[in-house]
Amino acid sequence: MLVDSHCHIHDVQFFPEDREGVYLRAVQAGVTMLCVGTNEGDSREAVRFVQNRDDAWAVVGVHPHDTKDGWQDIGRLLSEKPSKIVGIGEIGLDYFYNHSPRTAQLQALEEQLQWASDYKLPVSFHVREAYEDFWPVLDNFPDIRGVLHSFTDTQVTLDRALERGLYIGVNGISTFTKDAAQQMMFRQIPLEKMLLETDAPFLTPKPFRGKVNEPAFVKHVAEFHAYERNLSLQEVAKATTANARELFAGL
Repeated sequence: MLVDSHCHIHDVQFFPEDREGVYLRAVQAGVTMLCVGTNEGDSREAVRFVQNRDDAWAVVGVHPHDTKDGWQDIGRLLSEKPSKIVGIGEIGLDYFYNHSPRTAQLQALEEQLQWASDYKLPVSFHVREAYEDFWPVLDNFPDIRGVLHSFTDTQVTLDRALERGLYIGVNGISTFTKDAAQQMMFRQIPLEKMLLETDAPFLTPKPFRGKVNEPAFVKHVAEFHAYERNLSLQEVAKATTANARELFAGL
């Protein structure tokens, strides 16, 4: 069994015709998946999508790019207490593109972290070129547990994340990056703090580069890290699945 801790297969914008086929291929491959929201409407769609699918769970929140359009409906959604929500995300800060004002990103991050604290839910974080502002906000919520989704930052940032008990999400980037510093950093992630993900439909791993990514391909991320660490696929699958279950209760 494997867990794809971050995908977007519920989103008809990305999978307009074959969401059910993508889901079934994942199930046949032994993959449990977390469908992660990026805005208010998308989060509600994630909840709808997972309701009658045994191997899919929802993570709801507003991506920093979309905070300019609001995030209050996430609070309303959580108050409705729908089943199968196992986390808040993907939330955070992104100063690479600045699609939303930094003030809105910071306010949304703080409020969504408060909801995570109130509802005792873990968090899937999106942070890009914004750690200087991110750490002080996170440190105001010492009870928060979470994962740095699609992590590609430095060894220094990795160390700071591990000091705070965060998990580290690795995906197809780790299988194809040519950046030597990144390659070394990926090898330094403790297996007991690693989560696997696809971020489907994005970041397709080797050997499927050029194709639309899907949760079934998370096996290839697992195989890559097993090879890099001289471990069996079963060892990596067992550890990362245990990590996902530890963080996202109910899987």
